[in-house]
Amino acid sequence: MPHVVIDFSAGLEASFDMDLLCKSVFDALILDVEINAPALKIRARPQPYFHIGTEPQTFTHATLYLLAGRADDTKARLSDIVLHAMDAVLPSVGSLSVDVRDMNKTAYAKRVKG
Repeated sequence: MPHVVIDFSAGLEASFDMDLLCKSVFDALILDVEINAPALKIRARPQPYFHIGTEPQTFTHATLYLLAGRADDTKARLSDIVLHAMDAVLPSVGSLSVDVRDMNKTAYAKRVKG
């Protein structure tokens, strides 16, 4: 069920392998006991319009969505895992950040084939 949505400054895909970024974040997270590997989903999307206050003017921000109920220390550990995976693939990007968001267990719905 966990989802990771990675937003990045458009143009980075010309210099960095965003498929490798998705795979690296996936591979790092599935090693944690809190993550259900078959349900983990990673996606990345370029953001064409942005401005940040640091140089270089490039960023990557990951949002990790989890069903509500995890402890803060667990969320911090998972955030750190994602940040380290991003830094390994994107060492020269100006700003890397991660946020963890709770998803409402009652309202979350999904359908999986196969």
